[in-house]
Amino acid sequence: MTARDVRHKAFRSYGEYDLIVVGGGPAGSTAATAVARRGHRVLVLERENFPRYQIGESLLPATVHGLCRLLGVADEVAAAGFTLKRGGTLRWGRDPQPWQFSFATTPRLPEPTATAFQVERSRFDEILLRNAERAGAEVREGSAVRRVLTVGERVRGVEYTDPDGVPRTAHARYVIDASGNTSRIHGRVGGARVYSDFFRNLAVFGYYAGGRRLPAPNDGNIFCAAFDAGWLWYIPLRKDLTSVGAVIAPEHYAAVQNDPEAAWRDMIRACPQVGRLLTDVPVATEPPYDRVRVRKDYSYWKTSLWVPGMALVGDAACFVDPVLSSGVHLATYGALLAARAVNAALEGSVPEARGFAEFEARYRREYGVFYEFLVAFYDMERDEDSYFWSAKKITRVDVDEAAAFAELAGGVASGDTGIAAAGGLGVRWNAAAAELEGAVGRLTAAGDRTNPLLTTRVVTETFRTGNDLQEQALYGAPPAGPAPALPGPGRLGVTGDGLCWLPA
Repeated sequence: MTARDVRHKAFRSYGEYDLIVVGGGPAGSTAATAVARRGHRVLVLERENFPRYQIGESLLPATVHGLCRLLGVADEVAAAGFTLKRGGTLRWGRDPQPWQFSFATTPRLPEPTATAFQVERSRFDEILLRNAERAGAEVREGSAVRRVLTVGERVRGVEYTDPDGVPRTAHARYVIDASGNTSRIHGRVGGARVYSDFFRNLAVFGYYAGGRRLPAPNDGNIFCAAFDAGWLWYIPLRKDLTSVGAVIAPEHYAAVQNDPEAAWRDMIRACPQVGRLLTDVPVATEPPYDRVRVRKDYSYWKTSLWVPGMALVGDAACFVDPVLSSGVHLATYGALLAARAVNAALEGSVPEARGFAEFEARYRREYGVFYEFLVAFYDMERDEDSYFWSAKKITRVDVDEAAAFAELAGGVASGDTGIAAAGGLGVRWNAAAAELEGAVGRLTAAGDRTNPLLTTRVVTETFRTGNDLQEQALYGAPPAGPAPALPGPGRLGVTGDGLCWLPA
């Protein structure tokens, strides 16, 4: 009997599985695949039947060339025919003309990896879920989880309803909740869901059956344009399909609720840079793209991310404003961190508490750097006459929210414990905004191989983890060495496959 057989025999006393994943989206599929690839027994319970619609189509390179490669699905994603994305184009800041940024952010990575994709999430998510099945995970669709099961203070499984409506139970050593922002079970880990007042916005979005494209080679870029009431995204999914959404103040909710499509069209007309791209283009009539949808109050984080036997990942754990296309990255990266902790505990390489403490610290750091970037990025838009933008100045960040963020990230967001106090954040964020604005101002004059954004602290910190993840996938470890140690006892390393913690 092998050591793994001994472990599996011991864990059967807890039930049928080593891990139960609730939710089959990118976060759930990532966690399931990463644990199944290490030889552990995994069950995925997904409420819907795939393929299914989901918003969040614009990816970052770390997901495409880092996470997908670690999961063994990079070639399939590359062959799926998704729109190639080289960076972003923005009408944002003092300059009335759009400006570009490229994903070619580091000379450490080869040029082909400085790209990402615009994806139809129904197709992309199904690719990841079927990959989890091939890795050995058991996937049950049409199975809605109702509650978690506990033994003492420890989570030991879930109760769910199968496709025939029959109540079932499943037991495991660990449960990962990846069931999204509507999770029914996230409260079991304790803590509160803290909503951001600064990013308290409303998104109204839909699709057009086509649309003009930006000049090559930026024709696959996401285009984000600030206007008086907020900002619009414009995502070229296919030649005959474009995702268009408006992010606006919640004060518009009554108008949006009364007639979502009329409000959506009004916002597009109010932003000429986007409106011109859609002149005489019909709205999409192809299901599921034939509806205008609304999401509100969507930037938040949980103050607790795990308890013995259970962890939160993806939108069950946190979400932040989508202007930087960070949603899928944060979800899948958090899931990978949780999977490393599960694998390390199952295999005995790192104690459970230490592995999950590392998961939580790194996850909070990643959320923190994106949040900090976005505060500075919003501050760049100088439309002082706009109600929306005048409320998005760093000086308007609520004191309570700054304190909550300081508690969330502390010194972890930068490695500098001196900024932990809320009072130090305003100065730090103002400096970041000024540095970012200066770098954007130098973009048009920069040479082809120079990216002024790389000279800013906030950009390099925001993309550092993504670069490390790509290097892990390409080389087995970041060539520059591990990221700075996080607070806590003993630095942890990562196995060569990127899927498990190891003592450094």
